[in-house]
Amino acid sequence: MHYIIIFIVIITGEVYANCKKAIDNSKVVGAGGSITETIFFLNLQENLVARDLTSNFPKEALDLPSIGYVRNLSSEGLLSLSPTLILGEGDVGPPNIIEQVKKTSVDFRIIPDEYTPSGIIRKVSCVGEILGASSEQIKNKISKLNTSVKILNDLSSNPDLKNLKIMLVLMMRGSSPIVAGSKTSGAGFIKMIGARNALPKLEGWKPVSLENIRVSNPDYIIITSRGFKPFGTSQKFLTQTGLIKTNAGKKGNLIIEDGMALLGFGPRTIHTAIKASKKITNQNESVKSK
Repeated sequence: MHYIIIFIVIITGEVYANCKKAIDNSKVVGAGGSITETIFFLNLQENLVARDLTSNFPKEALDLPSIGYVRNLSSEGLLSLSPTLILGEGDVGPPNIIEQVKKTSVDFRIIPDEYTPSGIIRKVSCVGEILGASSEQIKNKISKLNTSVKILNDLSSNPDLKNLKIMLVLMMRGSSPIVAGSKTSGAGFIKMIGARNALPKLEGWKPVSLENIRVSNPDYIIITSRGFKPFGTSQKFLTQTGLIKTNAGKKGNLIIEDGMALLGFGPRTIHTAIKASKKITNQNESVKSK
């Protein structure tokens, strides 16, 4: 799977988002984990005054006051610290609250999510432009990301990967896993590493029965650390969920990752995809050599 490497992106108007430099960025609120992560990645956190509950990286972000959960914000929470600029992810909400806040004098920008490496680079460029970073500063950060994207391209082009079916689990709902279907960040992540979604006909994040999972028979299972935590060990997770009967379960092919690093599509997601690709490729090579 190859992606065009973008060196520097200048985005304006309706093509992507309003990336024009903010008039006043003296008090910034980050509404979304990938937004806050990107602000720190650009070393522009000096004026960050608040973050939402999904903004848990880097650890310094946890020192900031919280405005609540990104999809269920209140106007009081958003405006409590008198921000001059709010930067939100594409799923910031609820819509009626966002409309209320947009009617105030606060500059509110929403950066849409694109579940690709180039989408991450566009997000970094846009946030940098809004916050007044120099073109040289943005260029240097994107250059580093491009180096990582090239590594990912090389890994994801491995022909063995394209034949592997991966099921990505967000969490468990009762006995059913909530699985990534099409048009989700999970599907985007699977595509990034050059593999196939084990449940391509599913759309959105949906609970899936064990019977349907056995039919799709994934070769690998990726689960968020939050979803995995109640089980404690890989063996308990695979056994108690019944996933031990899939190809992935029989071979112990389970990858556990931090949810925001995996699905946030901030800068860390590229590195998480590299790590997953290397693990899968190395495991496959070790199996072949036996």
